[in-house]
Amino acid sequence: MKAFADKLIDITRHHSDAIAKEWCKAVRSNPRTPSFHPLTKEVCIQDAANFYKNLRWIYYSERPYSQVRRFFMEYADDKHKTGIPLHESIYALIMMRRHLWLYADFQKPFLTGLTHDQILLTINNTIRIFDHGIYLITQRYWELDELNEKLPLKEIPE
Repeated sequence: MKAFADKLIDITRHHSDAIAKEWCKAVRSNPRTPSFHPLTKEVCIQDAANFYKNLRWIYYSERPYSQVRRFFMEYADDKHKTGIPLHESIYALIMMRRHLWLYADFQKPFLTGLTHDQILLTINNTIRIFDHGIYLITQRYWELDELNEKLPLKEIPE
């Protein structure tokens, strides 16, 4: 069953910059992610490339949830600090997943000789990583918002 996962992970790692560039172009122009539009290409590409390069480490970890937690908490912290709204952060993540599959789908040798079960297992495991990520991002945004509400408000000069 690892054959398909290995191919997906290898394609993702070896082509992380190309996939990230396509994701960046899409997220910086999508009407559902306007807070990403002013980000520089470099910052935008780095976000996605970092994930795509580290997918192998997350996917094959003995304790993937702790690896997923670490990555997506950092993603949430960064996006929250940057002022990206929660719904846009999540949609950008959904787009990141979609671009991973779009790129893999265009690699014709990618699917050669693989069983339906291998493909489904890999898709399910990858979706589970992103689903955990979405949960963690929403949790972290909530924690950060709660923390900010407890801080004393600064007076705005007139």
